Amino acid sequence: MSNLVVLDFDGMGSADEVLTKLRAMQKENLIDLEDACVVIRDAAGKVQIKQAVNLTAIGAARGMSTGMLVGILAGLLTMNPLAGMAVGGLAGAGMGAVSGSMADYGINDDFIKSLGETIPQNSSALFLLVKSSTPDKVLPEIEPYRPRVLQTSLSNEQEQRLREALTGASST
Repeated sequence: MSNLVVLDFDGMGSADEVLTKLRAMQKENLIDLEDACVVIRDAAGKVQIKQAVNLTAIGAARGMSTGMLVGILAGLLTMNPLAGMAVGGLAGAGMGAVSGSMADYGINDDFIKSLGETIPQNSSALFLLVKSSTPDKVLPEIEPYRPRVLQTSLSNEQEQRLREALTGASST
């Protein structure tokens, strides 16, 4: 089961920097992120949401590969598998892009928007859906950014330990 953790940062670019660090740690198998999203609130109070997973592109790629396979099979019946592959690939990519753009995966978009409205101006927030992690390796890497825990799906005890770990480092 994945856990939701929402962290707030003072700088507008801090959440992006932390996400970049977490992705590098993911390659080292120190953390396993199911989904992530960066929210930035500028000086005018406008909220910008950056989804980490581009579902339109994923849908288009999957649709194209499926469409090409179906196109080749249909093309074999009409003695023109290359034309079938091209037409099937284009049709599949289009349908996959449409279905991908309409899908909602991971963290609920309405939740992201509503919580994003509550962060201070000139700041950013990082929404993480974490499958697993190695906290003693991950937390020291993000502590210098002085994150504040806005919300989690962790137990009260786990959330308190997270808050203490992040607060302890920022007071030194």
